[in-house]
Amino acid sequence: MRKLTNEELNRKSVTEFHASEKSPFVIVLDNVRSLNNVGSVFRTADAFIVEAVYLCGITATPPHREIHKTALGATDSVKWKYYKSAVEAVRELKDEGYTVVSVEQADEAVALDRYAVVPGTKYALVFGHEINGVSNEVVDLSDACIEIPQYGTKHSFNIAVSAGIVLWELAGKATGNK
Repeated sequence: MRKLTNEELNRKSVTEFHASEKSPFVIVLDNVRSLNNVGSVFRTADAFIVEAVYLCGITATPPHREIHKTALGATDSVKWKYYKSAVEAVRELKDEGYTVVSVEQADEAVALDRYAVVPGTKYALVFGHEINGVSNEVVDLSDACIEIPQYGTKHSFNIAVSAGIVLWELAGKATGNK
């Protein structure tokens, strides 16, 4: 066995990425404070060919050295928009026909592995502040909440880890690979 070279990976160019069909997901970051988390989410969004990342509230925007450090250029491939508040972004997405799903521990949250993705549906996936989570106003506007099952002593994952887990599961379901 040998590692593949970068050339053998056949990755898309930024131009090819922009022209390619996107997965049915927009990521909404609701007051995410860590620039490393923001950069990591961009990189994950690129990997899953996400339509866009919406940066809301105190969430930092590119260009920024700390975002670039973890995004590794994904801010050039993935479209992004800034909103003063996640409520504003979510209302716009709902008006555009998106199903809004907050990743949050809530009384009616569905376990991620049991959440059904409906073919042809567009989804806005909301990830919240590292300590406070998704704002109550956004949870109230959400069509659903999903929770990542956890079995240890901690009750939350890092935002970037959560985005990777959620997109892996839901993208697989959206493409029929799960």
